[in-house]
Amino acid sequence: MDIKTFFEDVIKQDRERLKTYFHENALINWHCSNESFHVDEYIRVNCDYPGSWKGEIERLEENGNELILAARVYSQEDDSSYHVVSFIRLKDDRIISMDEYWAEDEEAPEWRKILCIGRKIK
Repeated sequence: MDIKTFFEDVIKQDRERLKTYFHENALINWHCSNESFHVDEYIRVNCDYPGSWKGEIERLEENGNELILAARVYSQEDDSSYHVVSFIRLKDDRIISMDEYWAEDEEAPEWRKILCIGRKIK
């Protein structure tokens, strides 16, 4: 499976293409919101999410049938920006399970700024 093309199709919210990447009984878990989806539900929630998006893979690790993807996804309409880490397990070159952790990009909290610790990555 070409993970870069899969990521592009997720960003483009391409319903038809997304279906081709998954086993029929695949399970997708979004741990930060405590939600679990079957393939059709995942495609619906991804493709019905409002707005137009862009994204970039920041890191990709492959180990046999397991992939770890870290990416930034951002809105084309406003300043919304998110990071996602996806743990993807493949079977017969298709996704059988995917565990994702989504976080909204934001400034460091005030208490850390007051302590003058840490610095911007970029």
